Amino acid sequence: MVDLGGTADPAAVGGWIVDAAREAVWVRLDPTERGRQALRAVVSPALTGVCVAAESASEIAALGAVIAEAEEAARLPVGRIAVVPRLATAAAVLQAAEIARAPRVARLHLAEGPLARQLLVEPGDDERELLWARSMVVMAGAAARLAPPIAAACPPGTDCEPSGVVLRRLGFRGRTCLDENQVRIANNVFATP
Repeated sequence: MVDLGGTADPAAVGGWIVDAAREAVWVRLDPTERGRQALRAVVSPALTGVCVAAESASEIAALGAVIAEAEEAARLPVGRIAVVPRLATAAAVLQAAEIARAPRVARLHLAEGPLARQLLVEPGDDERELLWARSMVVMAGAAARLAPPIAAACPPGTDCEPSGVVLRRLGFRGRTCLDENQVRIANNVFATP
């Protein structure tokens, strides 16, 4: 996944996406006007989908309209580009079932870091403080018949395997990774039946 937040040049990212010999290319967008403008620059046949923070289905619907315009401009079938909502707030988790049923949504992504900070939660080694939110996201995605959700990145410098195993047992089937070692661990953990 390419992150279009911050200082990333959308035109350069768009060129990379077109040139990328990848099976699935996803970009992460800011949920702002700048993010919507960046989206227009990266829509191409090589783009699989976008990941964006959302707190309601109406936000996903509004993004869907922007994506549809960009698809038409790129002469792509409308509805081709998928969305993975990033649930990063209490409001988003409480609206997970509604968000999961929004058009274009392929799966949900739980962003635990921002959520924990908002809730003033300090996850312990067993991370049980996040169990309710994790279960809510898995349940919402399953009820909407989406692909299983993806989890937040493992904090740098921590052993990602134990938390990955817990996430897999809860129904997650992937997680955001920050480096090649995390990718290797995630592939091993989530490929296990």
